[in-house]
Amino acid sequence: MRFQKLVQGFFSFLIILLFVVFINNCQSDQTQQEKTILTDTTKQVQENTVEGTIRFDFEDLQPGNLPNTWSTAITGKGGPGKWEIVADKNESGSTKVLAQTSMENFGYHFDVAVAKETNFKNLTLSVEFKAIKGEEDQGGGPVWRYRDADNYYIARANPLENNFRVYKVVDGNRKQLKSYSLPVISGQWHSIKIEHIGTHIKCYYDSQLYLEVDDDTFMEAGNVGVWTKADSYCLFDNLVVDVK
Repeated sequence: MRFQKLVQGFFSFLIILLFVVFINNCQSDQTQQEKTILTDTTKQVQENTVEGTIRFDFEDLQPGNLPNTWSTAITGKGGPGKWEIVADKNESGSTKVLAQTSMENFGYHFDVAVAKETNFKNLTLSVEFKAIKGEEDQGGGPVWRYRDADNYYIARANPLENNFRVYKVVDGNRKQLKSYSLPVISGQWHSIKIEHIGTHIKCYYDSQLYLEVDDDTFMEAGNVGVWTKADSYCLFDNLVVDVK
């Protein structure tokens, strides 16, 4: 009788021991799985950071006002422009783009829209733009190393002047760094790409290098965005930043 109780007690102890081992293994597997997921997620974030590519294509946004991740400003005289998401119709249907649609300002007036969460120094920046209309001006292009409404770099093309230029805006005063005369056709999409490393700036229009200059005015990181002048009605799409 005593032996039978000992056997039963042993088997009870063995069952409890096996159950404890099973629970510990399950918890260990779960912990390992969580670590693996965390490692994979961290790796993905690190890989994205290494790639350093940010794209704004506006396709997920509804037509209307800009999202609160963007801010707008003006340099110079006049009232605020009107930045909005609009549909641009093309042969394959339509796509969402960023537009500056106000034509009420003239003279020394620049409309700027920047992505607030961006803050870059050395970069490659590209954007597609299409000038729609404007009696005084149809210029548009990207801004970078943007500090505030009165301090930034800008490269723009203008169909009314048929030229491509790079400027710096310092304390609200726009100063031309370099210019190149070339055909700029309104109503068609064109691309502008900027490579800025340290003090060296290279500006491409439709994939061809036209402007190259050195300038040390703004040596700190800043926002990126887009820009128009006076009564320019322009569309922008595929703003892409590659961080160096």
